[in-house]
This record gives sequence, C-alpha cells and structure tokens, in this order.
Amino acid sequence: MLGLVLFYVGAVLCLNGLWLLGRIGDNEIAVIDYFVGGITLLASLYLAFGPGADADSIKAAALTLLFTFTYFWVALNRSNGADGRGLGWFSLFVSITAVPVTIQTLSSATTTWGFWFGLCWAAWSFLWFLFFLLLVGKKPIAKFVGAVTVAEGVLTGWVPGYMLLNGLMK
Repeated sequence: MLGLVLFYVGAVLCLNGLWLLGRIGDNEIAVIDYFVGGITLLASLYLAFGPGADADSIKAAALTLLFTFTYFWVALNRSNGADGRGLGWFSLFVSITAVPVTIQTLSSATTTWGFWFGLCWAAWSFLWFLFFLLLVGKKPIAKFVGAVTVAEGVLTGWVPGYMLLNGLMK
C-alpha cells in the first residue's frame, strides 16, 4: 500500500509545485489535491480500522492523515478564497511532528529503504516548514517553495513509490 500512496503523493507534490510556479491555475489544482487526499484517507482508514490493525498500523494511519488533511486543505483554499494562514499554522504543526518521526525512522533503519524513508520524513518536515514561512510569514519564496515541492515530489514520492510498486525496493 505504501507504494500506491507514495506514487500519488509524488504526483500531487509535483503538480502543487508546478502550481506554485504558475504553471497550473488555481481552479484546476484542487482536482489532484482532492484525489490524492481521498487515496490517503482510504489508506489511513484501512490501516487504522482494517483487519490486523495494531499500534504500528494506527501510527502509520495517523501520520498519513497529516498528508490527507494538507491536500484537502489546499484544495478547499482554492475554492473558498482563504489566505492560507490556517494551513500555514497546520504546516508548522506537521513540520514539528515530522522531526521526531525522522529521528525514529532513521534510528531504526536497517535497509536502504529504511534510511531513504527517514530522509523523506526530513525532507517533508522541511517542506512543511517552508509552507509555514510562505503562508504565515508571507515570505516571498513561492518560486523556491515550488521548485522544492517538485523536487521532493520526484525524490520522496514518485520514484520510491514506483520502485515499491515494482518490487525494486523493500
């Protein structure tokens, strides 16, 4: 399931990065955000309440819901005209939450994938912090954030998701 989720996280990050770079319009970007928000929501519900749910799968669900809520909020803001400050503060919450997740993931890593996934959490923490600076701090960094978002979409979502789906990484 992780390969499926990461593959579409890669898509949504790439497209949101392109949106920040002015390559996709406000009215159009919500489609992918709602779609991937729905995928991550379904995955989270399965992890939390499906057969064999345990403490680890519930933790995975809770962390995945951080992505879900972010994507739904981005999509909703495109239709309601919000200035994004609420999403920015949520991004700070997620960025801070991702720091111990990064440390735990890296400290328990024993495989290439484990280390890569830990570095993904570090990258996501950084990205969410950039969204906090952009949306709450009103820093003029939209183009930089867009470029980082595209890069992270490829390196933390699309490529590892594709590799997991094809059995190239375990």
